[in-house]
Amino acid sequence: MNFTIRAARQDDCKDISRMIMELAIYEKMPDQVKISHEELERDGFSSNPFFECLVAEVHEEDKTKDGHTVVGYALYFYTYSTWKGRSVFMEDLYVMPEFRGKGIGKGLMSKVAKEGKEKQCARLQLTVLDWNTPSLDFYVAKGAHDLTANEGWHFLRFDEEAMANLAKDAP
Repeated sequence: MNFTIRAARQDDCKDISRMIMELAIYEKMPDQVKISHEELERDGFSSNPFFECLVAEVHEEDKTKDGHTVVGYALYFYTYSTWKGRSVFMEDLYVMPEFRGKGIGKGLMSKVAKEGKEKQCARLQLTVLDWNTPSLDFYVAKGAHDLTANEGWHFLRFDEEAMANLAKDAP
């Protein structure tokens, strides 16, 4: 199957939003998705974007039964490590189920890695749910290291309320 990996455009945000929900359903957390395609447009396509995104697109003859030609995405952003310097964090990698196993996920992830290398990033980071062994196995097979298992790192988050409470204590 032929597909193209390209930089997302603002008009792809409805498709990206659709796939974010598909991923959230797979991850058993659809109630956690609070953003819309409008926020994606604002946050990814402003003069100072918070993220970058790649999409995988198939030819019209291979479109889904619902008529979609955008069948996968990788959303990522840049961070900084005080130990290693520039880093790229891949927030999401998603390919619609009927298009898996065709090299699209590998293509998206490889392109994120290439973008990071072009910006002199020292590493590519991501998170995976502990029960998602197909994805974990995919990443490890491509060379990723499980930092929780190997080094004991835990990924922590302050949710909106906890972050607001913490911010109240700022000098």
